[in-house]
Amino acid sequence: MKQIGMLGLGKMGANMARRLAHGGVVVHAWNRSHDVALNLAQEHANILAQESLADLVAGLAAPRLVWLMLPAGRPTEDALEALLPLLSPGDTVVDGANAYYKDSQRHAAQLKQAGLHFMDAGVSGGIWGLQNGYALMVGGGAEALAAAEPFIKILAPAPGTGWLHCGVAGSGHFVKMVHNGIEYGMMQALAEGLALMKGKREFDIDLAAVAEMWRHGSVVRSWLLDLATEFLQRDQALDDIQPYVADSGEGRWTVLESVEQGTPTPVMSMALMMRFASQGQGDYANKLLAMMRMGFGGHAVKEGDA
Repeated sequence: MKQIGMLGLGKMGANMARRLAHGGVVVHAWNRSHDVALNLAQEHANILAQESLADLVAGLAAPRLVWLMLPAGRPTEDALEALLPLLSPGDTVVDGANAYYKDSQRHAAQLKQAGLHFMDAGVSGGIWGLQNGYALMVGGGAEALAAAEPFIKILAPAPGTGWLHCGVAGSGHFVKMVHNGIEYGMMQALAEGLALMKGKREFDIDLAAVAEMWRHGSVVRSWLLDLATEFLQRDQALDDIQPYVADSGEGRWTVLESVEQGTPTPVMSMALMMRFASQGQGDYANKLLAMMRMGFGGHAVKEGDA
């Protein structure tokens, strides 16, 4: 029976563990909060909660495959540092975080020195991945691919579709990075278009009806439009929603890559800037603009709480 170690049981990691367990894989699950792993293990006999990384590694037969679904950055770095002395040559580590591809290249070189195989996996699918499968963009050598492929085929929407070996280590996270940059642009365009229609008050346009119609035959139909239609059917005013849009970091890396290459990406770049604006990062500049306008033209400024 196939077995895997899964580190990190957040929304996506836990659902991936569930999908693998349903697919007949024995999942040795670890989470920083052990109670999370224990609760997950109660759902399926194929999920075994492990209290420590040492227990997880000891429970896997060699050659082992350990899949990380931890936040990129320090949590992933710490986990890799802790795993290195526990694993044996020939074992494989998969990093499924939204990691920077240059960090993945570094990790691949680091693990290679210890005789370990490394694969970077860009994972898309969100909370719907358990039901629909995950889109997987993976990078790494032939040995890592051979070890991970049986699990990838279970996680993907179908064994032969929805996943791609993009190339050498780092390429999977690079493709996922660009994927998220495109996602920013698509979301921004849909949001702006729907906002324009909402602003044309004299037409009293039913945004949910428009979005639903677009889902059938229109060139802008997409899963993002499906999701927008669903929430617009419940609430078009969105009065209780704060106009704050977070950015996970992938959009920033995409724009930085475009600068490094000299390849223009105006849509993705502007979508990222709009997210910064929603977070209040443009507020001080706007105050300066208001003051300059008053300075040269005597125009009034609005005063009040910052």
